Amino acid sequence: MPQQTILRADWVVPVRPAGQVIRDGVVVLEGERIAAVGPASSVDPTRVDEHLRGHVLLPGLVNAHTHLAMTLMRGVADDLPLMTWLQEHIWPLEGQLVNAEFCHDGARLGLAESLRGGVTCVNDMYFHPQATVAALDELGLRGMVGLILLDFPTPYADGPAAYFERGLELHDSLRGHARIGCMFAPHAPYTVGDDSLRRLRSLSDELNLRVHMHVHETAQEVADAESQQGRRPLSRLQDLGLLNEALTAVHMTQLQPAEIEAVAAAGASVVHCPESNLKLASGFCPVDALLRAGVPLGLGTDGAASNNDLDLLGEARTAALLAKGVAGRADALPAAQALEMATLGGAQALGLADEIGSLEPGKQADLIALRIDELESQPLFDPLSHLVYAASRRQVTQAWVAGVRRLRDGELPGVDVGALRANVSQWQQRIEELRRG
Repeated sequence: MPQQTILRADWVVPVRPAGQVIRDGVVVLEGERIAAVGPASSVDPTRVDEHLRGHVLLPGLVNAHTHLAMTLMRGVADDLPLMTWLQEHIWPLEGQLVNAEFCHDGARLGLAESLRGGVTCVNDMYFHPQATVAALDELGLRGMVGLILLDFPTPYADGPAAYFERGLELHDSLRGHARIGCMFAPHAPYTVGDDSLRRLRSLSDELNLRVHMHVHETAQEVADAESQQGRRPLSRLQDLGLLNEALTAVHMTQLQPAEIEAVAAAGASVVHCPESNLKLASGFCPVDALLRAGVPLGLGTDGAASNNDLDLLGEARTAALLAKGVAGRADALPAAQALEMATLGGAQALGLADEIGSLEPGKQADLIALRIDELESQPLFDPLSHLVYAASRRQVTQAWVAGVRRLRDGELPGVDVGALRANVSQWQQRIEELRRG
C-alpha cells in the first residue's frame, strides 16, 4: 500500500469546487495521488506529518505555454515589436546557438525558476525537445513537450519531413512515461504551410495528440494573411480541420465575435500570455468574451526572452487586471477565476484536467505551499484575493509533483545551484560574443 502523508495548513484552496476555501485544512497524499481533502478536524491530529503554519496549500501552477530554453536569452532584445524581435535578433541568435546542449541547459534554468515560483507542470515549445525531456526528468516536474514543426530549415531539422521524423521518434520514446507527454507544436500559421498542416491533422487524429500553436498573435500576422491568402489565419485552420477540441491556441489577441463563437463551438482551448503580449505590444486577448462563450482558458508566460520571467502568479495578477480594463468592468475575471486559469484551466488546455489542476481525491499529488502570514500579506480577509492580487512567487516554499517533494523551504533538493549558475555564465559569455561579433 502506498505511503500516506498528511499535510495540514492554515488554508487549503482546492480550486474545485470553484471558489472554495478551507480554513485549517488537510490534504492527504497516498503515494503519487491525493487521497482526501478537507478540514483538519477530519483526521486524527496525531497523524499529521507536517503542519505548514502560516501557509496556504493549493494545486501546483500550470504554465500552459513557454519556451524554456529561451531563458538563456532573457533580456537580449527588449522593447521591440514581435517580428523585429524575431527576425533581427532571436532567429539570428538561434541559428548560431541552438543545439541539444543549449536547449538542455536553458530548460534546466527555466525549470528551476518555474519550480521556485510554484509551477509544477509546463507546456514547452522549442527545438531539441528531447533535451527538455531530460531536464524535466532531472528536476522531476510534469510537462508536455512540443513536437516542433516549421516549413524552413533550422539547426534542428532541414525541413518538414525531418521535423515530423524527429517528433514521431520522441513521441514513441515517451509512451508510458508517468509525467511527460507531448503535443504537436507547429510554430504558427505564417511559418507552416498547408501540406504540413494537413499531415499534422492526420497524425493528430491517428495518435490522439493535441496541437499547440501560436495563433492570431498580432494584428500584422492577421493583416498579412488576409493580403497574401485572402483569409484570416483562424479561418484557414478551420478549413484545414485544425479548429477542433484538440487545438490549444496561444495568444489570440486578434479575434472577432464570430471567431470567438467558432472557437467555442469547436471546443478548442486558448492560452493567454498577458505580459508577453503587453511587452511586445501584440494586442489584448478578449478574455472576458472568451470565458462568457465557454472557451477553456489557461495561462502562459511565453518565453523569458519576451516576458522576461516565468512568474505564473504574476501572470494571473496581470490577466485579472487587464481583463477588467479591456472589458471595462471591475467584475471581469475575479480572483478565483484567474487562479483557476493558472491551474485547472491550464490543465484543461493540455488535456490533463482529469489528472492535475485541482486538489481532488484520485488526482495526482501536484501541489504547492505558499507562506501567507508575512507582513506584506496582513491583514488576511480572503486567501483567494491575496493569491492573485497580493502574493509573490517568492512566498512559495514547498512543492510536490506526483507526491514527491521537489521544493523544500524554497530550495531545490538535488540541484547544484552553484553549478547551474556557472553553466549559465558560460552561455551568457557566448551570447555576448555573438552579439559583439
